[in-house]
Amino acid sequence: MDFFFCIPIVFGCPTKVSPSGDQTPRICPRCHNASVVSAKSRMWFELCFVPLIPMRSKHIWMCSICQWNIPMQQGWEPPLPSYGPPPTQPGGWQPQSSNYTGLHPPNGFQPGYQPGYINQNQPNHSQKREG
Repeated sequence: MDFFFCIPIVFGCPTKVSPSGDQTPRICPRCHNASVVSAKSRMWFELCFVPLIPMRSKHIWMCSICQWNIPMQQGWEPPLPSYGPPPTQPGGWQPQSSNYTGLHPPNGFQPGYQPGYINQNQPNHSQKREG
């Protein structure tokens, strides 16, 4: 009686990304979050899920939210986040009032959505009834 054994061999070349260099968050051009950091991308030859041989390595900028990435280029990097009110430009947007803090809504703020089961025209039942 002959026995035939079939042993599957699993191999591949996945890419692994690890943080490297300056980890100051920068603005992502795709999702506009401050989540782009520098990283190192390495492609490995794997046999049975064990990384054996590094195939390729490069430094990249990568967004941790939308997974956008681009190789690092000489003379270009994503912009740093700016905190506070937006910069004013000639003919551009400027705040309505001089006491703009950027944290509070303007004076003409409308309240948000109110659920339909809350009727604001009904009398307040927590007060004593006269009768």
